[in-house]
Amino acid sequence: MIIETERLILRPFLESDAADVLEYLAEPAVDCFACMKLDTLEEARAEMRERAGEEEYYFAIVLKSTGKVIGEIDAYPETGEPHADENAPKDTFSPCWMLNKSYHGKGYAYEAAYAFFDYLFREKGARRIYAYTEDYNIPCQRLCEKLGMRREGLFIEFVSFVNNADGTPRYDNTMQYAILKKEWR
Repeated sequence: MIIETERLILRPFLESDAADVLEYLAEPAVDCFACMKLDTLEEARAEMRERAGEEEYYFAIVLKSTGKVIGEIDAYPETGEPHADENAPKDTFSPCWMLNKSYHGKGYAYEAAYAFFDYLFREKGARRIYAYTEDYNIPCQRLCEKLGMRREGLFIEFVSFVNNADGTPRYDNTMQYAILKKEWR
């Protein structure tokens, strides 16, 4: 699957994307992506081989003008109800997006997320899309709001992605945003 916007292409990852992906995963911008950190080009190549088979829900964000991978976006269907049985509809998605810091502030995240949300609602049967963001990640909060998402709550010390210097978990306060298909423009 390929999704095109005015300036971007969202497409499956290729092994040849490794160097571009290493640029932003060598130092993930926010703590929630700490577990995705890559240290070497070989690690990045292995990660690209692993991602290469995913063509429906995990996309590289590529600049049309240069072919450079500047980020990624993904979401997988879930039931939306933690205690649902296996026959419950999987119509809820929680996307994650990340851009190379060099490309922040240029509208690329909005362009990619808008196209991806539209794809999920129109092609993948999404009923509800929700996103988590740290309370200190103001640009991500603004992006959620620009996408038409409403803030549903603030979870205090919700999750830990990294440790403090003394080895204890550092918990982040996390905001949840969501939008329903019937609210999508």
